[in-house]
Amino acid sequence: MQISTDKVVSFHYRLSEPGGEPFESSHDSHPVLYLHGQGGMLPGLEEALEGQQAGDNLSVTLAPEKAYGKRREGAQQRVAIKHVLTKGKLKPGMVVQIRTEHGPQEATVLKVGLKNIDVDSNHPLAGKTLTFEVDIVDVREATAEELAHGHAHGVGGHQH
Repeated sequence: MQISTDKVVSFHYRLSEPGGEPFESSHDSHPVLYLHGQGGMLPGLEEALEGQQAGDNLSVTLAPEKAYGKRREGAQQRVAIKHVLTKGKLKPGMVVQIRTEHGPQEATVLKVGLKNIDVDSNHPLAGKTLTFEVDIVDVREATAEELAHGHAHGVGGHQH
C-alpha cells in the first residue's frame, strides 16, 4: 500500500545535519506513527514520503523552511519557573517544556534565575538543514476514530 492522504505510516529514522553523524534516532525505540496528510509531520518529510510503501528506504535533506522553520529573531523571553513542566535542575542549553496558552512548547534555557528563566522559544533545530534517513515499516488504512481525531493512535503515535 502506498503512502497517501489518510494512511497511517510507521517508520524509523536517523537524523543528522548533511554530512554529519546522526544525533537522533528512533531505532532504539518504537517507530514513529503518524496520519499522512493531516499536518502532523514536517512538511518536507511528508512530501518525500508521499507514494512510498513499507520496506522503502530513503534519504531526505530538508531546508529549514521544510523542516522546523527559520530562526525567529526576538524569540527570547522571560518565563516564571512555575510554568516550566520539565522537572529537575535547570541549566543553560537545556531544552525544556513550557506551559503556554497554546499547550506545552519546547524552549531552550538561556539563563536561570531564582524565580524566572530566560528562554529561546525557537525550536532547537530551527534554521538547520537536516537529513533524515528513513526506513518505512508499515502503511495501513486509518481507523474511523483516527480520522475523526486527525492523528494516528497506538505505540509511536498519540496515546489516549
